[in-house]
Amino acid sequence: MESPRRPRIGFVGAGVVGSGLAQALTAVGYAVTAIHSRNPEHREVLASVLPEAAAFASASEAVAACDLAFLTVPDDAITQVVDSIRWRVGQSVVHCNGARSVDLLQTAQAGGAAVGVFHPLQSFASVEQALANIPGSTFAVEASTTELSDQLREMAAALGGHPIVLCGDRAIYHSSAVLACNYVVTLLDIAAELWESLGFSKKDGLRALLPLVRGTVENLGRIGLPGALTGPIARGDCGTIERHLAALEAVAPEALSVYKELARRTIPVALAKGKIDARAAQALERALDRVGGGDGL
Repeated sequence: MESPRRPRIGFVGAGVVGSGLAQALTAVGYAVTAIHSRNPEHREVLASVLPEAAAFASASEAVAACDLAFLTVPDDAITQVVDSIRWRVGQSVVHCNGARSVDLLQTAQAGGAAVGVFHPLQSFASVEQALANIPGSTFAVEASTTELSDQLREMAAALGGHPIVLCGDRAIYHSSAVLACNYVVTLLDIAAELWESLGFSKKDGLRALLPLVRGTVENLGRIGLPGALTGPIARGDCGTIERHLAALEAVAPEALSVYKELARRTIPVALAKGKIDARAAQALERALDRVGGGDGL
């Protein structure tokens, strides 16, 4: 089957996500022809590194200069931007919000445009990091037409990614992503801060912990769940858990409830791994109840 014609692409929004995707798509042969940002410097800088792109002072002008417009503005601004543009048949527009469907683009669809979602399941901390991380990522795509769906799937594949079509609630999908990405940062913040009680800085703690985190991620990739689980819960080591709880209660009580809730959630994973039995699981539950009360988060 012949691949769909590659569209001319424009970006409304030149932050980290827009800049990262624009440069990544250019690198794999797509023509990015139009850039708009409310910040003149941002749009000029991004357009200057894309060989076929021009910077436009308005979103409407940028959309008119492309076949497929990416709205890479803050999530809360998507509807406002869509409503500010006069859409027509023959145009396509997508947003990159992981938690919302094409319902954000109703105004564009009512005007005759094809609408879609193109969400890279990846962390965009910086443009450089995004370019390094995009290959191998999953892309959740959605489209109102078969042609646009084919274009978005091809685009994800060209970037080295894996396109998927979601059948359930996109908010559940995005919640999963937040747990696996954003809240790992929060956990590392808590974990690194504990090193201050040992006479080190939080920066020192993070430096020490990062190889452990990388090793865990590698184990997850090679062994999967529940096999990658290690540590005292996986061993049924109540004594170590009790020492952890006592130390946290004395030194970092604000971290105690987080530790206990995660420990409780880890017991079923350990049971699934088969390294502890029901009796050991009950002993771990009792150990968690003995310090700081039985309530979790």
